[in-house]
Amino acid sequence: MGRSTYGCGLLAMALLAACSAGCSASEPAGAPKEGVAMAGGAQSAPVGVSPADKAANVPTDRPVVVAANGGTLKSVKVDGGKAGPLKGVLSADRTRWRSLGTAKPSASYTVTAVSLDATGKESRTTSAFSTAKGTKTFDIERITPNKDDTGLTVGVGMPVMIAFDQPIADRVAVERNLTVRSSKPVEGAWHWFDDQHVDFRPKKYWPARTKVRVEAKLAGVRGGPGMYGKRDVRLDFRIGRQQITKGSVNEHVLVVRRDGKKVRTMPMSAGQGGQWKYHTTSGIHLAMSREPVTIMTSPGIGPGSPGYYRLTVYNTVRISNSGEYVHSAPWSVGSQGHANVSHGCVNVSPANAIWFLKNTLIGDPIIITGSPRKLEPTNGWGHWQEDWKQWLKWSSLKAGPTVTLP
Repeated sequence: MGRSTYGCGLLAMALLAACSAGCSASEPAGAPKEGVAMAGGAQSAPVGVSPADKAANVPTDRPVVVAANGGTLKSVKVDGGKAGPLKGVLSADRTRWRSLGTAKPSASYTVTAVSLDATGKESRTTSAFSTAKGTKTFDIERITPNKDDTGLTVGVGMPVMIAFDQPIADRVAVERNLTVRSSKPVEGAWHWFDDQHVDFRPKKYWPARTKVRVEAKLAGVRGGPGMYGKRDVRLDFRIGRQQITKGSVNEHVLVVRRDGKKVRTMPMSAGQGGQWKYHTTSGIHLAMSREPVTIMTSPGIGPGSPGYYRLTVYNTVRISNSGEYVHSAPWSVGSQGHANVSHGCVNVSPANAIWFLKNTLIGDPIIITGSPRKLEPTNGWGHWQEDWKQWLKWSSLKAGPTVTLP
């Protein structure tokens, strides 16, 4: 299952349902209800442990569940030796314990539970199991936004983009362990562009000045047959002010609004058309990079051929993967505000280009209208070109609210 070629060159909303102290989830199929070894042969407060004692090839994402019938649990420990312990939570009435997170592959775990019967008598129960063997690992190769390329304060349209170093076969298991937390609640979803790229965006733009945390708790998570996550990854970033730029190829003007107020109007010149590649794409673009200097060459035309060009352009903001920028164009100032004469980029004056570069955050929406050529969802960061129904089509777990940051 996949999409067309992933266009961003580099991220169904998955919320890790960590069981709270009051949870009462049912045990997995085959969980033992009784008959587990009990210290001293005590029968008044039997303790059930799942997975069963001596169980082998246990999936790494299967929770460990310990239940005291007729008594309470004083303590539960799950020791994995070199694989480390499994943490968990007790129910409010202390009759049930459930592990959190995932176990490591090819590991042996020992469960030790201390329980109390109705009279306060203490009993100790031990059980052991081993997990499925892993032959290879997968890791996050790249997560965006990031400090080096985008900075950690981004625009309201910014998606979270995750690229894996291996194709993911078990999308559900991976997506289930991707959690988005935010200081202001939003509805959002993860979306698979192909087997190695999954991205998150809200249903609507992020609220301005929102703090966001992405937790990819993938250590031990099954990504496919014999393949498990190598490590956990956490990313913190912040949404800045709301700045949305709108431009019309027919009216030849860009209007920048910040937090709803108009802050700048810039005459522009868009793609001249004629050939399809010379139309500026219409749609919701995002600022992908800010470049003081960019070398631009003619698409599909080599040196010596008619129409070939190679230009050094200054103060550019990239808006797609098909060579489109908002940039300084001193040679077309006379046409800006009146006619479209570019090869597809959005031309503005040198002064306006300097201002736009300084005042744009990566992830700011730049919306162009009036062109017959539409921005494809896979062309750069064209995430907002899909409506919400289309976005959810490629999500394994569909939409959900973000978890509130503490």
